[in-house]
Amino acid sequence: MEPLKIRLEGDTQVVVTRRFAAKPEAVFRAHTEAELIKQWMLGPDGWTMPECISEPFPGGKTKFVWANDSGESFSLTAETISIDPPHRIEHVERMHLPDPTPDNHVVTTFEADGDGTLMTMVMTLPNSEVREMMLSTGMDQGMEISYQRMERVVL
Repeated sequence: MEPLKIRLEGDTQVVVTRRFAAKPEAVFRAHTEAELIKQWMLGPDGWTMPECISEPFPGGKTKFVWANDSGESFSLTAETISIDPPHRIEHVERMHLPDPTPDNHVVTTFEADGDGTLMTMVMTLPNSEVREMMLSTGMDQGMEISYQRMERVVL
């Protein structure tokens, strides 16, 4: 599969697209079931996810905690706004580094694309400065490493 693609829209949006060689139902499950998330959403080698809470229903809470052997850790919390299995997830999230970042409104869709799935993730940040800060973290590289792991381990 091709690596993820990122494009910017307006001053506040980041659009991530990625194709997977699996049905939308499988890619959707990989994004919503805690036992699957813990296996792939780890970023670079050396990180684990000791805490993973995923409540994929409106009002449900999400909490991911990442840690490495050097004692570093960070987390993400989110609230699910709406969900339409296996097609769409809408949530609001923030990273804790350890202070919380501004809210990121995220809409992720999963569309059948031949024998696979086209995932489109639209992230809306509060302003252009926050968007630039988020992009400067190298998040796209960590996401792609995780997506490659998802394809090897979960799909």
